[in-house]
Amino acid sequence: MEINFTKMHGLGNDFVVIDAINQTIKLTSEQIRFIANRRFGVGCDQLLMVEKPLTKEAEFRYRIFNADGGEVEQCGNGARCFARFVVEKGLTTSKSIPVETSSGLIVLALDDNGEVTVNMGVPLFEPASLPFTAEAVATSYELETSKGVLNISAVSMGNPHVVLEVENVELAPVEILGPEIECHKRFPERVNVGFMQITSMDSIKLRVFERGAGETQACGTGACAAVAAGRISGKLAESVKVSLPGGELVIRWAGENEPLFMTGPAAHVFEGKISL
Repeated sequence: MEINFTKMHGLGNDFVVIDAINQTIKLTSEQIRFIANRRFGVGCDQLLMVEKPLTKEAEFRYRIFNADGGEVEQCGNGARCFARFVVEKGLTTSKSIPVETSSGLIVLALDDNGEVTVNMGVPLFEPASLPFTAEAVATSYELETSKGVLNISAVSMGNPHVVLEVENVELAPVEILGPEIECHKRFPERVNVGFMQITSMDSIKLRVFERGAGETQACGTGACAAVAAGRISGKLAESVKVSLPGGELVIRWAGENEPLFMTGPAAHVFEGKISL
């Protein structure tokens, strides 16, 4: 089987994007792991599939597979690349593109300056939405770790996130706590782990250890979750600049029960073909 693909990235969070509308494709977990492998395959954090929608409300179906071969619900940086891909490939002429994911509908829009704004939907804080084992909804929870009992926030952006506030993001023990919290017994479907340093009401620094991928250069849903957690606790403003290792995003959230918007770049790297 020979597959045409496009390599893209959003702030260094890199993707293999595949048009599964004009190609007949069915990949196994083993094949996805091969494509994602940086030594033997193409190399990527996630593989994105562009498919025909299952519902009338959407123009496309957006599927995301982590480098470990597992399918996940949402990817914000991937969503921006998805929007640029379907426009540049002539798959749509829409200015506002409704896309279905396994966690619900999101809306993508290419801005005049070349950046992409994504309506990421309403952040969810109920433990069951992640899922997360907790007795009741709270702005913070105590979590037992090898570094002691830590205070965390838990947010679903269509995929599960922990947000841990730290004094210095550069010194945060991401390589220790990232994999430990990802597989913590209180998160039965694992979790993405964000380490957030608040520098002002309208800016934060962030590193994210992604479920099934490890630490990445940027995580769009992680940025959304961090701002939602900081805003719900009264520490952040409505519009926040998020500085990640790979670059910057702007997250806007009016508050509870309102949709959250993410704006940032999406870059085309190269076109390719691979035989499986």
